[in-house]
Amino acid sequence: MDQARSTISKLFNGEPHSYTRFNLTQNMEGDNSQVEMNLSSNMEEEVGGNGVGDHLNHNSTHKPYAAQKLGRKPKNLCFMAAATLLIFIIGYLIGYLVHRKKDLAPTCEASVETYIEPFDQETGPAPLMDWDDVKKLLAQKLSAAKFEPVLREFSSVNHRAGSPGDDALANKVMKKFKEYAMNFWTDEHYVKVQDPPARGYNRFNFKNGSDERPQGFLSYSPNGTVTGTVLYAYYGQESDFRLLRDKGINLTDRVVLVRVGLISCAEKVANAAKMGASAVLIYPDPADYSIGDSTALFGHVHMGSGDPYTPGFPSFNHTQFPPVQSSGLPKILAQTITASMANNILKQLGGQIEPESWGGQYQLGDQSDIITVEVNNVLIEKKINNVFGVIKGFVDADRYVVIGAQRDAWGAGFAGSTVGTSILIELARSISDMVKNDGFKPRRSIVFASWSAGEYGSVGATEWLEGYLSSLSMKAFSYINLDRVVTGQKKFKVAASPLMYRLIEATLTEINSPNKDGTLSSQFAKGNMELNVLEPLKLDNAAYPFLAFSGIPSLSFGFTSDTSEYPFFGTLLDTKENLNSATANQVAQLTEIATRFAGHIALRLVHDHLLRMDFMKYNNIIRSHVGQINSKINTVKKMHPQLLPKVLTMQWLMSASGSYSRASRKLMEDIKNSDLDDVEMCRIYNDRIMTVERNFLSPYVSPRESPFRHILLGSGPHTLKALSNHLDALRTNHPEADADLFHNQFALATWTVQGCANSLAGDIWSLDNQI
Repeated sequence: MDQARSTISKLFNGEPHSYTRFNLTQNMEGDNSQVEMNLSSNMEEEVGGNGVGDHLNHNSTHKPYAAQKLGRKPKNLCFMAAATLLIFIIGYLIGYLVHRKKDLAPTCEASVETYIEPFDQETGPAPLMDWDDVKKLLAQKLSAAKFEPVLREFSSVNHRAGSPGDDALANKVMKKFKEYAMNFWTDEHYVKVQDPPARGYNRFNFKNGSDERPQGFLSYSPNGTVTGTVLYAYYGQESDFRLLRDKGINLTDRVVLVRVGLISCAEKVANAAKMGASAVLIYPDPADYSIGDSTALFGHVHMGSGDPYTPGFPSFNHTQFPPVQSSGLPKILAQTITASMANNILKQLGGQIEPESWGGQYQLGDQSDIITVEVNNVLIEKKINNVFGVIKGFVDADRYVVIGAQRDAWGAGFAGSTVGTSILIELARSISDMVKNDGFKPRRSIVFASWSAGEYGSVGATEWLEGYLSSLSMKAFSYINLDRVVTGQKKFKVAASPLMYRLIEATLTEINSPNKDGTLSSQFAKGNMELNVLEPLKLDNAAYPFLAFSGIPSLSFGFTSDTSEYPFFGTLLDTKENLNSATANQVAQLTEIATRFAGHIALRLVHDHLLRMDFMKYNNIIRSHVGQINSKINTVKKMHPQLLPKVLTMQWLMSASGSYSRASRKLMEDIKNSDLDDVEMCRIYNDRIMTVERNFLSPYVSPRESPFRHILLGSGPHTLKALSNHLDALRTNHPEADADLFHNQFALATWTVQGCANSLAGDIWSLDNQI
């Protein structure tokens, strides 16, 4: 009716000598409103009397029959009848059209619940393609044959971060972006990294034997010399050290010998430091890695990412921040050794036999197994360049998905960097060609990023995040990592934010499997994607800082071997020949499929009206954590009632969890009942969805002390997992347990969940805050 009234008003106002004015006045004493309607027309001037004002003036001295007489003239009656009929017809037609539009308007329900594009014809400012046509176009642009020359072009024997080889590859990437008519730019950083001694060497001496001088090294280890007794600790996991402690073995000041694998080198060193060890030696056990007895290992031991000497802020030139170090830098020495060096130590160890669960083969070491370790790494400053290219969107150009790949490597780095860089280039070529020549118009932008210094702990990527975090948090809505996407052919693994699980599942059904017999879903998911495909996003994954530090939903994926990790990462043997051997000479074919997977994810995110982020997925994750914490609090209160204050109840955290659940369901209902033709409304919904991941970052911890602030997927005492572990420590009366500290962390984590729920709710009057 409002639309009908507006249209009718416009029709009448279009007449030069007529108008309709509604004057509504409210009696202050509560009487009903009085309505005065004045009609003026040329016809009224022909009527005798003092004019229209006299006839409709509410004055008792005028006789009412005069107005009636005027209204009953045949000419006026015909005019009024015609006007009434016209008003009725126009109102009926407008009402019918509005009602029909509401019935036919596409809603967000299909987009959210089934993730099937419900449109026969796209609407909005940019004429968009049907999704099936977009998929076909991408398939036409990519082929295994096209990857062969790209892989050759971006192969390099020596391209360590900041080296001439690294700069040469950066120039090649930039040249390609320019060739594809993309906007491109570079981001320059001056970072501090550790390299092996330029003139001296690192060494160790076991039982007064000859000095051993390993060629490999671990960046960011402290320098110095320590002497202690050797202790074999399997993979150096927390559970491994607890097992040794439970066996009554003293770990203080021991030089720990551990195998490569399962967790990162940084985590191994951090775990050893917690137990009071003085140094860590890391080696590749032949049972895990068939890389030869004398192969050197390279890596880093920073329990974080980025330049550890500028934690929380970017390493731009001449930054005015005071000297500071990341809390993730180790306090004990760390060094890699070869398999033959480790075997020489292991066969001479005394002491107890290792647990059967470890293999029951090696002895753990005793007080006579003395070793001296010396580390002399060199801390230097390097200039690195990140290279970017962008394909701009046609509707929301200021919203973008970022696709990134590491460019540097210790040696050839074929699987570690060459494959990912080649995929980045081919995706940029294919999608830019779709835009230029095939009429594809993405709603949002795609940023292609080539990172440097990835081998030192995602330094280039993290410095970019730190430099532009305030703008990225509401602009970059997802990150796709292209590192290490082809290391085998037997399995397909994905590590990602839970927000992206349903999008991943849908994409797996769209991509053909390597053997062309079915899809990636039918070959690798086998009916249960979460069990057979999904895996946790690890600390040393380049996508991890995007998710846990910046709150950007992120994804990392790849083809892997059936039983073990690709053995040549961190060595000089990561070559094309070794990767061909690991993939049965299917590198180009697997790379093409990996490119399709990444391309489908990216294109789906920039194509649809609504971002395909399943924000309700976190409901189950939060409830699972809350259930564990509740059970453990009850156990601690029963066993040690004096530890936790009576005022501490689960009501707070349960209320926050319920608030998030209700806010997510309400947003889902709002989206279901919305019209996707309303571009601004969908933009508002997308912005609310984009806040979910970011608001799980705890605002109560320092990025220097705990850079990975995500309370569900990060690391540190602020996480819900840490709360659960703290309760275990309280239950066992562990000396590091602190009831007051737990109470404080519990409150802050609770309010972080509640804050995320409040943000998801949207308007301030929609908040569901019962705490």
